[in-house]
Amino acid sequence: MTIDRTNAALLIAAHGSTVNPDSNAPTLAHTAEIRRRKVFAEVGCAFWKEEPSLRDALFLFDPELVHYVYVVPNFISEGYFTQTVIPRELELNGRITKRANGQTWKYCEPVGNHPMMTDLLLQRARAVAPDVDPAETSLFIVAHGTDLNENSAVAAKREAEKIRALGKYAAVLNVYMEEPPLVSDWQKLTTTPNVVVVPFFISDGLHSYEDIPKLLGIKERRLPSRREPSDGRLGSRPSLKEIFRRNPYETDGRLLFYAPSIGTDAGFADIIIEQAAKFDSDRSGDGGMN
Repeated sequence: MTIDRTNAALLIAAHGSTVNPDSNAPTLAHTAEIRRRKVFAEVGCAFWKEEPSLRDALFLFDPELVHYVYVVPNFISEGYFTQTVIPRELELNGRITKRANGQTWKYCEPVGNHPMMTDLLLQRARAVAPDVDPAETSLFIVAHGTDLNENSAVAAKREAEKIRALGKYAAVLNVYMEEPPLVSDWQKLTTTPNVVVVPFFISDGLHSYEDIPKLLGIKERRLPSRREPSDGRLGSRPSLKEIFRRNPYETDGRLLFYAPSIGTDAGFADIIIEQAAKFDSDRSGDGGMN
């Protein structure tokens, strides 16, 4: 459907981080891209752990110019943050919230719930290993795991099942950092000559730069921190993204391809826009918070 951009704004709600400087980068990039497309009258973003804060977003859009605000959580799945934190901080009382200033705020589903996520994962897998035969390749979708991240684990399983049903790859597995099936057991879980690993996270950080590579056995030494100058000059920092540029990694005669987190994909901008459009087409605002 077509959104009337003359009086509608988009707010992308994300987690952010006080310790990971790359955490907000994808959200900022998607915000800039959607703003460039002029789909909405205004586009902004807000974070739970960074500035601008979610509370600040309450005053981000002029009610004289913006009558509708679509809130799209930049999260992989429903969970504590989408069901509790964001509604609380944005003072949302349902899928549709009508404010005293005349604005109507529409609370959309998180990006990870959109059906386009499956295609995005397939595209990322092809991009990181364009020359391998999928019939001789296993695809691993890596989530965090543990009870604290139960919903993200479920989301990874759902995507793995959808891709597996397509029959393109020799094997498609949802694996986890802290619960079985473990990503560290990748060599035991499949015997294909090629393995593609895609982290199912919103942004690159310690998990994708450090933890998962160590669990895969492809990181023999710690890359210097972004905060540490590599040659003594102020502002000269090594690229943590080097871990993704070294593909493929050879282990016991098998090739392993390691991709950046899925949330860094430029296609997320399309999904964010689609989630806003989907809100109206599904008429999900007629119900309560799910």
